[in-house]
Amino acid sequence: MKLIHLSDLHLGKRLKEFNLLDDQEFILRQCLTVIDEEKPDAVILAGDIYDKAIPSAEAVALFDEFLYDLVLRNLHVLIISGNHDSPERIAFGHRLLKNSNVHVSPVYDGTVRPITLEDRFGSVNLYLLPFIKPIHVRRFFENETIETYTDAIRTAIRNMQVNPAERNVLVTHQFVTGAERSESEEIPIGGLDNVDASVFDGFDYVALGHIHGPQSIGSDRIRYCGTPLKYSFSEAKQNKSVTVAELGEKGRLTVKGVPLIPKREMRELRGSYMELVSKSNYEGTNTDDYIHITLTDEEDIPEVISRFRILYPNLMQLDYDNQRTRNQAAVGGAQDAERKSPTELFSELYEKQNGMPLSEEQRQYTEELMARIWEGGR
Repeated sequence: MKLIHLSDLHLGKRLKEFNLLDDQEFILRQCLTVIDEEKPDAVILAGDIYDKAIPSAEAVALFDEFLYDLVLRNLHVLIISGNHDSPERIAFGHRLLKNSNVHVSPVYDGTVRPITLEDRFGSVNLYLLPFIKPIHVRRFFENETIETYTDAIRTAIRNMQVNPAERNVLVTHQFVTGAERSESEEIPIGGLDNVDASVFDGFDYVALGHIHGPQSIGSDRIRYCGTPLKYSFSEAKQNKSVTVAELGEKGRLTVKGVPLIPKREMRELRGSYMELVSKSNYEGTNTDDYIHITLTDEEDIPEVISRFRILYPNLMQLDYDNQRTRNQAAVGGAQDAERKSPTELFSELYEKQNGMPLSEEQRQYTEELMARIWEGGR
């Protein structure tokens, strides 16, 4: 059985002041070309269909067109909601859509029933598990100990009653420990959303969404397909692709990536103002690429953005790297804060204000309170 694995379309996303809808429409048509060439049995959309819980009318119209094009190809489409989506909005009409072989995960209610497809090797059971937090699972399993994201996913999977003798595919949207993040993803401080990969041991393929760089976790059996487009300059060197996963008989899996070429690339340029002006003569003054410029001049250049946009119309970001900005960065220490857990940050603040460290009892209470606060929001 051949599966096309997509995720994190983030339809309607704006990057800086730029509307990416035109780029998204272009890349979705390229995805359709890959689908026509690969002729899969099913297409998986593993969450974050939209960039916002309440998407724009234009984003909804674009997804409607893409979904209609998929249905015309007479294949199965499997969709879950991600952390950027409203699960209620994504689930709307899911019972009606089944008649068109479009399978949408309902809002999580403690049960996940598989969609079973058949090929010459027998049944393939596909389980759709939308993005969930511990609080979403705990309300249905009050007698279970569910404190972490790993606990939540393990409990949800255990109650699926997966048959290990058959081929099983899980579609979900979570951060699996060990995955490499990008700047365009929401990054909780301290890694509170980590899920251990061991919870997926009963599946032949795990189609993940949430992480923007294509990558496998441990083996190709647990796979992030990544975004079809680059959504931050931290992704500028990534090679975006469509993941094609093919299940043969039980235990046999092949995975490959089919490259995607965007309408506009993302490029980072660095140097002095005069160096970059001269460089534009060689790289093309009419490029449509999205550009991030880092200037090394010690003095600010007057009206520099408007000057550069004559050469680079889609200049998205400009900053300086010089002695002044490096001194400011040394004082700020923001990156160091991102690497610390919420408890570590609070402990430092408490000690500075009170002249003594947290007691072990205070630390434990703080950790429990922060965990409850974190899981309480969507």
